[in-house]
Amino acid sequence: MKKFFKSLSIMLFFICTAFFGECILVSKDFPKIYNVADYSDISLSSYVPMKINATEKVLPANEICNKNCPIILQGRLTLLDIFPVKTVEMHLVDEKKVTPCGTPFGIKLFTSGPMVINISEVRTEIGASSPAQEAGIKKSDTITYLNGNPITTNEALAEAVEKSEGKTMKVTIMRNNSSLDFNVTPVKSIDDKKYKIGMWVRDSSGGIGTITFYDSKNGTFSGLGHGICDVDTGEILPLEHGEIMDASINGITRGIQGKPGELKGSFVGEKPIGELSANLQTGIYGKIKNISTDIPPKKIAMKQQVKTGPAKILTTISGKKPKYYDINIESINYNENNPTKNILISITDNELLEKSGGIVQGMSGSPIIQNGMLIGAVTHVFINDPKKGYAIFSETMLTKSHEIFNIINKINS
Repeated sequence: MKKFFKSLSIMLFFICTAFFGECILVSKDFPKIYNVADYSDISLSSYVPMKINATEKVLPANEICNKNCPIILQGRLTLLDIFPVKTVEMHLVDEKKVTPCGTPFGIKLFTSGPMVINISEVRTEIGASSPAQEAGIKKSDTITYLNGNPITTNEALAEAVEKSEGKTMKVTIMRNNSSLDFNVTPVKSIDDKKYKIGMWVRDSSGGIGTITFYDSKNGTFSGLGHGICDVDTGEILPLEHGEIMDASINGITRGIQGKPGELKGSFVGEKPIGELSANLQTGIYGKIKNISTDIPPKKIAMKQQVKTGPAKILTTISGKKPKYYDINIESINYNENNPTKNILISITDNELLEKSGGIVQGMSGSPIIQNGMLIGAVTHVFINDPKKGYAIFSETMLTKSHEIFNIINKINS
């Protein structure tokens, strides 16, 4: 009998250890802050039953916050509504409404300086060399100054290097938000007799995307749901300025397993309809003059209001007019470390599957509607299964939009 209880105790010990270890791991996947319209308990859609219970403890406002700070109540995240996992904050905020779009738009983005997309060698009379590499310049660096003079285009960089006539230059670059200086000595190429420093650069990008929503109160828009990255480096392009253009979809390449499809579009007109203000991990943001749509404004869902099950995406696969298509929310991940992949979706609409094969390039930013609310935007497609992809919470995009334009308004005031 003693042997039995001893074995049982050991087994219970390991079960409890595994259970509480799971609680620790689970706690990392859930945010600390939740926006709420009231202080009702929150049930989260997760592979384990998770719930947030409001307490009666009111937390003090942040010292740097202004008088519009939300009331903050402490909450308790629990597993199975019994076991406490961690304390969280519940911020009482007003529900926001925006206009879902799903319309295509053209993008013209100009970087804050030439971005290094590759390091190369220059053939000279005494052999091949790469002055940029020898100086310490790396792929993904952004060139900002030469000898103290600002450089914003590829042409300006090439002209300044050529005029150096081989004299050492101070090259200032941005790397991981830090400014660094390097001394680079150009060499003369035997191919075209011009001075070079051995690197390929890019100063602009363009393409077609989808606008997620329009905030008529502020005249702002949010789109894509992910940043515009350089095709060679994979890094988000640093925005100097940019424009958005009216666009129309005139064709589609159907996605198949192993090869994503693509919306084919063209710019309509020569005048921009808005300007870019930010190119970030969570999307692109800017000002727009107006958006013509018959879609009524909808509430932005808070992340805990997003549920697994049926939903619809609003996207355009022909012309300029968006249409609703059926999808299913497969799972929800609240981890904030990768905000563009918080919602797993699958296309269930037969018409969309027949025409596009599922999610294709150019659909990024297509709004997702569930229970009459805007809950997210399409961001990624699974290359090996184009019927499936990821989406970002629309709440994340709205929060980032407010941060951006609050900063811009303070700078301009």
